[in-house]
Amino acid sequence: MDALTGLLDQVRSTGALFGRNIMGSPWAIGFADGAPLTLVTMPRGDGWIVPAGAEPVRLATGDLAVVAGPAPFTVSGDRTPDIAPLYVLHGPNECRSADGGELAPDSIHLGVRTCGDRLDGPNVLLTGTYQVAGGLSGRLLAALPRVLVVPYGGEPRPLLELAESEIGRDDPGQQAVLDRLLDLLLIATLREWFARPGSSPPNWYRALSDPVVGAALRALHDDPARPWTVAALAWEARVSRATFARRFTDLLGEPPMAYLTGWRLSLAADLLRRTDATVDSVARQVGYSTAYALSAAFKRHFGTRPTEHRATTAAA
Repeated sequence: MDALTGLLDQVRSTGALFGRNIMGSPWAIGFADGAPLTLVTMPRGDGWIVPAGAEPVRLATGDLAVVAGPAPFTVSGDRTPDIAPLYVLHGPNECRSADGGELAPDSIHLGVRTCGDRLDGPNVLLTGTYQVAGGLSGRLLAALPRVLVVPYGGEPRPLLELAESEIGRDDPGQQAVLDRLLDLLLIATLREWFARPGSSPPNWYRALSDPVVGAALRALHDDPARPWTVAALAWEARVSRATFARRFTDLLGEPPMAYLTGWRLSLAADLLRRTDATVDSVARQVGYSTAYALSAAFKRHFGTRPTEHRATTAAA
């Protein structure tokens, strides 16, 4: 399993919030729900993603964008919108006016998961939101910029077409369908973005293709529980210990053993969130001899103990 597969395998949406917004011109929609990640696209029309405190990012028809982090943002028809948002999303089923006032549902509701000011509007904005950070790997979120865009190249996008048709349905099991659709759309978007020339993928992604570090990094990701040493990793790379350690640190910005610790603890955090395995079992799966050893390292790295982390994510 490569590093990207390892991270994307942890993507698990629960309670995905999909929405379709149909507007005339000019238009603006605000997002202040504090979601850790939002997928954004416009099947009709174009606009700008305007993050709070950051530069606007162009969104052309068919582009797929990911907005990472809980800070508010606006999607608008203009780079510098001079109108108040038609409404601001504060959470599931909670839309307010730009000044925070309550909105009458009938004033913006156009259908199932569909809001706006007119059904025949020339601008259609689709969004899919992860409501709980626990459904995403912390290392994945840390690797993403505030806004990333994968331009539309004219190729068929059956997943996006399926999502658009499913948004307006309210059949039994619909939430499970939407959850999986959001996961697949995010995975496809990130995989394409990571591979694009000129993108800024994380250091570990670039290092995977390095002739020296790549083989050792893949071995480490495939078997994190193995009692790795710098010498053992250097053997995987077929270079001297000193050469490997220097090259690894130059590419990833941290020594091999520090990277290994971070990777093991990220895996442990995800296992604690999505499985019922005991702390001792999780410890052995990621390379710690006892639950106590994992707990001590987990506390140093995350500032909380494994049992507290599990309780917090379960409550969320």
